[in-house]
Amino acid sequence: MALADLNQLRTFVVLYELRSVTAAAERLHVTQPTVSYTLRRLREKFGDELFRREGHDMVPTAKATALFAPLHEALAQIDETVSDPEAFEPAGFSGELSLGLTSIGEQTFLPPIMAALARAASSPHLQVARLDSDQVEDGLIRGTIDLAMTVSMIGSPRLWRTHVRAVEYVALSSGQHPLPETGPDMFAGRHFVRVSARGGHVFPLQALTEHGLMPQVALTVEEYATVPAVLEATDLIVLLPRHVAEVFCGWFPGLRIAELPWPGQSTPVSLYTRREASLSPAQRWFRSVVLDAVAAGEYRTRQR
Repeated sequence: MALADLNQLRTFVVLYELRSVTAAAERLHVTQPTVSYTLRRLREKFGDELFRREGHDMVPTAKATALFAPLHEALAQIDETVSDPEAFEPAGFSGELSLGLTSIGEQTFLPPIMAALARAASSPHLQVARLDSDQVEDGLIRGTIDLAMTVSMIGSPRLWRTHVRAVEYVALSSGQHPLPETGPDMFAGRHFVRVSARGGHVFPLQALTEHGLMPQVALTVEEYATVPAVLEATDLIVLLPRHVAEVFCGWFPGLRIAELPWPGQSTPVSLYTRREASLSPAQRWFRSVVLDAVAAGEYRTRQR
């Protein structure tokens, strides 16, 4: 393939990722007219508009979406072939990395991840992105995030996935207002905090609905961050993952964990990245650091 063709395809990939002619020109160190001219050539080559302008964004067509993954993977393989495999050195690495986490993912996973980076003598600029579960695949494919962790099961052939932690749900309340012994009537007369399921934790809503407890919901919030302080000051209850409840109990020793009277398992926390061939050496290294940090002692199985 001619170098000019490779440059055109690289322009397509960057434009797909950034959705902006201006941003693509800055990334590629060329002028905006050059990107626009290349886009015209690409449209002729593929017989498709590829991108439609909607407001300030260049929105890809179905054809562009189908082309992106194989072209990105092919260019990544070319770059890896011609680059020095020994060039990446974790110690002293100070580039930018982005990690997609939910609010409770930040609270439970960031401490061990940052400690692991420190042990590696690495000092990247780590940016944490708060993504809804339905945005994870698009963020990874476009490259706006390098890794993501979520309980949402994303069965996309465009992504690599591995389980990192089982998820078991429990009830959490104040020790001043403890729950009775686990049983079918343990929630009688009590009221709940319900947290948005945007991050993928749908089990609490399903459980409250299935067991007729929705009328007992007294507070609905978007994030888990304020929940422990609310529990400590009231007699409210929340359903949440055990590993998160244990973190909250460390912060607020007055909180108490109670077992649920029904099965409380959900889909596991999984780590997602692009497919192996599309990862840079820094992304592969970062993935291994995150896996070691958050899945120590946990059984995990590579799915893709």
